[in-house]
Amino acid sequence: QVQLVESGGGLVQAGGSLRLSCATSARTTSYSDMGWFRQAPGKGREFVAGISTRSLVTYYAASVKGRFTISLDNARGTVYLQMDALKPEDTAVYYCAASRIRAIIAGSSDYWGQGAQVTVSS
Repeated sequence: QVQLVESGGGLVQAGGSLRLSCATSARTTSYSDMGWFRQAPGKGREFVAGISTRSLVTYYAASVKGRFTISLDNARGTVYLQMDALKPEDTAVYYCAASRIRAIIAGSSDYWGQGAQVTVSS
């Protein structure tokens, strides 16, 4: 059973930074690629960032490129999302995901975390 546990959400002012963590196992990251999605109130879940756990190639949604950075600590089985220059429109519940990178980029995943709230005040 794959478990994904997010942490690091919270309230921050516009222009600030937060780092989300997703703890899983090294076994999971040995065969699954990883990603982050978000869901704002009244909207659908959208792709934010993804990383191939073999090549470490990263992928980003246009809305966050240049501001967010996804990274992987394979030994710890932990994926991070560093979020800088945050905007009020980044407010959402952020979900960690584990699947093939093509599925993640296309907007789906085999496994999901429970979600972490990120609120950006103006």
